Amino acid sequence: MRTLTAADTNWLAELKNRSVLEDPKVRQVVQDIIADVRARGDEALLEYTAKLDKCTLTADEIIVTEAEKAEALEGVGPELRRILQLCADNVRRFHEHQVEQGFSIPAFGGTIGQRILPIPAVGVYAPGGTAAYPSSVIMNLIPALVAGCGHIAMATPPGPDGKLPAVTLAAAAIAGATVIYKMGGAQAIAALAYGTKTVRAVDKITGPGNAFVATAKREVFGQVGIDSFAGPSDVTIVCDATANPAYVAADLLAQAEHDTRASAIAITLNAAQAQAISAEVDRQLALLPRAAIATQSLNAHGAILVTDSLEKAMELVNAIAPEHLELCVAEPEALLPLVHNAGAVFLGHSTPEALGDYLAGPNHTLPTDGAARYASPLSVRDFVKIQSVLRASPEGLATIAADIAAFASKEGLDAHARSVTIRLED
Repeated sequence: MRTLTAADTNWLAELKNRSVLEDPKVRQVVQDIIADVRARGDEALLEYTAKLDKCTLTADEIIVTEAEKAEALEGVGPELRRILQLCADNVRRFHEHQVEQGFSIPAFGGTIGQRILPIPAVGVYAPGGTAAYPSSVIMNLIPALVAGCGHIAMATPPGPDGKLPAVTLAAAAIAGATVIYKMGGAQAIAALAYGTKTVRAVDKITGPGNAFVATAKREVFGQVGIDSFAGPSDVTIVCDATANPAYVAADLLAQAEHDTRASAIAITLNAAQAQAISAEVDRQLALLPRAAIATQSLNAHGAILVTDSLEKAMELVNAIAPEHLELCVAEPEALLPLVHNAGAVFLGHSTPEALGDYLAGPNHTLPTDGAARYASPLSVRDFVKIQSVLRASPEGLATIAADIAAFASKEGLDAHARSVTIRLED
């Protein structure tokens, strides 16, 4: 891994230019697919499934049957079923604390308040093939379930045999998907957004995917809500003298093996520790089955930054706005108040990012591409909407009518003013 000083700033610009949403060729392909699915519905959806997923299905075969769910649950075996259930239970327990209640307070002789309502229908996308991540299935479905969404659809691409990965299907069954569709790519996003004869249109779409899926989500935003404009994953690890270079290297590689656009950055206080971490990365890299992916990721987007203080390290962290931040220092809680931009923070030497990826409970769908400056992890809040409710009495309206009318008139909206004052003439 390359070792840089805090004065080297080119790496930050490079980091911010990794977005998968900037390819105009991808966008044009996606726009064509969406238009086709909107126009021809199931016919187009099935054609793209045959062409892109090498799988020939009929419309009746798009929806996963109860028998297929049962077969998947049996097929993964009791030990993996136990782990999937443990993940679902922990994620549910955490997200149940995010449930918000509405309120109503006295005002104007009546009340003002708000209601918290679940989004009626949501769709979750789950990648297929070698990118099948059952943990992400659970992380996306459980918050929707806790929020009370009535229709929770999941879409994931089938294999050439017309089947879904058993572990993905088992995770969806355990997490409570209402319906599971065998469809992937931009065509699946289009079908969820606009509906077909077989696929029910939803109100919001969440979940990770490749460049075509991410671009499709951006294209249908407005027709439906989406969770985020997701980019490549990243981790930043802040180290002091107590950090174990082997641990830091392992955590850097855990991020780098995701894909070639992933970013893994360590920030340390001295060159000797940076060298030790780099040596550990090389040693452990040779042991990885996905070494080629991790190597390309580290060469293109990885770095070990050397700075002279933890305070300066935290300034770098906030400039990066990492998806994942590990504070591998003696007193991580002391640094937490300095963290302004990070999706999830992992405190101390015994809290690797993988804990949050799988079984801890907090959601691992986090803001990427520096979006932690303004965005939050996926949560129950992403699956609800807030509705304001107002009721005034005639007497209560009269107490404020003149001020409303004056305000409206100042904006040149005389009909607004009249809609209030007319009620005082009765």
